[in-house]
Amino acid sequence: MHRFTVYRRLLAYLRPYKWQVFLAYSATFIAVLLNLYIPQLVKNAIDEGVVAGDMTAVWRATGLILLVALVRTIVSFAELFGGEWLTFRFSYDLRNDFYNAVQYLPFAFHDKHHTGDLMSRATSDVGETERFVGTGAIGLVSTIFLILGVIGAMFVENARLAVLATGPMVILVWVAVRFGFKVRGMFQVLQEQMGTISKIMQESLTGINLVKVFAREPHELEKFDHENNIWFDQRVGLITVWSNNWPFMGFLVALSIFILLWWGGPMALAAEVSIGSLFAMISYVLLLNGPVQRIGFQVNLAATASASATRVFEIMDLPNEVADQPVAQELPHIKGEVRFEQVGFHYEGGRTILRNIDFVVQPGQTVALIGSTGSGKSTITNLLPRFYEVSDGRILIDNHDIRDVTLKSLRREIGMVLQDSFLFSNTIAENIAYGRPGAKMEDVITAAKAARAHDFIMRTPDGYKTMVGERGVTLSGGQKQRVAIARALLADPRILILDDSTSSVDTETEYLIQQALHTLMQGRTTFVIAQRLLTLKSADQILVLDQGHIAERGTHDQLLQQHGLYREIYDLQLKDQEELVLSSEF
Repeated sequence: MHRFTVYRRLLAYLRPYKWQVFLAYSATFIAVLLNLYIPQLVKNAIDEGVVAGDMTAVWRATGLILLVALVRTIVSFAELFGGEWLTFRFSYDLRNDFYNAVQYLPFAFHDKHHTGDLMSRATSDVGETERFVGTGAIGLVSTIFLILGVIGAMFVENARLAVLATGPMVILVWVAVRFGFKVRGMFQVLQEQMGTISKIMQESLTGINLVKVFAREPHELEKFDHENNIWFDQRVGLITVWSNNWPFMGFLVALSIFILLWWGGPMALAAEVSIGSLFAMISYVLLLNGPVQRIGFQVNLAATASASATRVFEIMDLPNEVADQPVAQELPHIKGEVRFEQVGFHYEGGRTILRNIDFVVQPGQTVALIGSTGSGKSTITNLLPRFYEVSDGRILIDNHDIRDVTLKSLRREIGMVLQDSFLFSNTIAENIAYGRPGAKMEDVITAAKAARAHDFIMRTPDGYKTMVGERGVTLSGGQKQRVAIARALLADPRILILDDSTSSVDTETEYLIQQALHTLMQGRTTFVIAQRLLTLKSADQILVLDQGHIAERGTHDQLLQQHGLYREIYDLQLKDQEELVLSSEF
C-alpha cells in the first residue's frame, strides 16, 4: 500500500470528529502566531526601550510578553488536550475495526495466522499509529506553520540576512524529511520482528505445560533470545541512523546563528540594521531550534505510523471468503433435514480434501462419520456451519442452500460439542449462557442438570458464579465437556455436531457424558465423529470416509456384512468394545 494512501486512510478516521479537529488545529495555529509575536515584542523593548532609554516602552513590552505567555498557556492546553483526545479516540476506533475484522475472517485465515502476531498488530502497531494521528500530526502541522512563519517574518525583518540564515534551515528540513523516509522501512521490519517475538511468546505460554513436562525451558529461551537478538540488532541499526542525523541537525541551527552574528553584527554596528532587529532574527532562529529538530522525530513518527498501519490494514483488507450474500435471507425455523449434493472442497492452491460427497440426513436422524486421520470427517462438519465454503456442489438444510441464508441464522441452528471444549475465562453460568445471551438463571440451571453438570458445579466454591480460569483450566476435561453440552442444550439448536471421544476421562465421567449427550441428541439431527462402537450401532447411517470420498455407507450390521473398509476398522479398532457393558447407550 502506497504511504500516501495509508496517511489518507488514517486521517479519514478523524472525519467524525470535525469539531474536535477544528478546535485542536485552531489552537495550534493561534499558538504559532503567539510564538511569532514574542520576538517582535523583544525587538520593541530593545529598540524603543533599552536603546532609546525609555523604561515605559520596556515595561509595556514586558507586560505584553506576560499577557501573550498567559494566553499561550491556555491555547497550549487546548492544543495538548485536543491532540491527546484525538489520539486515543483514533486508537479506540482503529482497534475496534481491526478486532471486528479479525472476528469475521474465516477459519482459513486463522489456520494460517498466529495469534501472537495478530495481538502484536492490535497492540504494538495500533499504539505506534496512534502517536502520529493525534499529537504527532498536530506537532508536524505546528512545526510546518512555524517554519513558514519564521521564514516570512525574517524576510520582513531583513531580506539579506534572511537569505543567509535560512540556507542552513532549508538543508535541515531536507535532512529531516530524508531521515524520515529512510527509517520508514527500518521501522516496518522492526514491527514485523516484534510480531514474530509475540508469536513465539504466545505459543510458549499457551503450551507451558508441555514445555515443563519435557523440561524444554532452555530451548524456548534460546528460541526467544534468538529472535529478540535480531530485533535488538535491527534497533541498533535504527539508532545508528538516528545518531548520524540528529547532531547534524543541531549543527545546522548553530550555523544559522553564526551566520547572523558574522554578517549581522557589523551591519548593526554600522546602523544598517537595528540591534533589536538583529536580536529578533536570532530569536526566530532559536525559536526554530526545537521544532525543526523535532521535525525529524515527527517525520519518524509518520514513517513509523505508515509502517504499522500498513500491517494493520493488511489484515483489515483481507477478503472474507465466507460472508453473507447481498440477498441472503434469514433461515426460518427448520426441521433439520440436511442434504450434501456432490460436495467438493479444496484449500486455495492446495490438495483436494473432499470430492463427490453426496448423502441425505432426515430430521432427527444420527449420522456417524468414521475414517482414518485426514479422511475428511472434520471437514464435512466444518462445511455445514460454513466455517469453510464448499468448492463444488451445495449443502441444503430443509431445501435452503446454506450460501443463500445469513451466517447468523444458519449457525443459530447448529450446535457443536467437541472433545476439546473451549471455555472462556468467566463464570460457569456465563459460559453456559454464551450461545444464548440474557438467558434466565433457572434456564441455565435446567440445562446444567440435563447435562449432568449441576452436581459438580454446586461443589465449586461459588457455584454457578465460579470463575473457570483461562481456557477453563480450573475444570477437568470431563467437567468442561459437560459445561459445553449444557451450553449446546441452552442454545437449543436443531442440528448437532459431536465428537464422542471420551478416551481421556474415567469410566464414571464417561457414563455421565454419554447420558448428557443422549439427552442433547433427542429430536435433533446429529453428526457424530464416531470413536465408540455404541455410537456406530445406534446411528441411523454410517459414512465411512477414505481419502476425501465416501467409501461405504449403511448401518453397522449392513457394513459388517460387506467385509470392506468398515469391517477392517471394526476388526482392528472396535471389536474389543463389544465386551464392554454399559448401562446407557449413546
